[in-house]
Amino acid sequence: MDPEASQTAREALDLTFHMSNILETGLDRHTVSVLVALCDLGLNPEALAAVVKELRREPFSSFPMPETPSSAS
Repeated sequence: MDPEASQTAREALDLTFHMSNILETGLDRHTVSVLVALCDLGLNPEALAAVVKELRREPFSSFPMPETPSSAS
């Protein structure tokens, strides 16, 4: 990616993250970046929003945690 395109992409993400903060979404910069990338790939933004809302409703403990060598004993 050329420097100008990289700068434009960074500014677009900065603006999107700022809007996310104004709307008090509670999303971190990385999550906003991933969601924007998924939209760029053609995923439906409304469907992504529904998934984010659903994941927030789920208690964290309902997701299975992978076993680590220290927790397997």
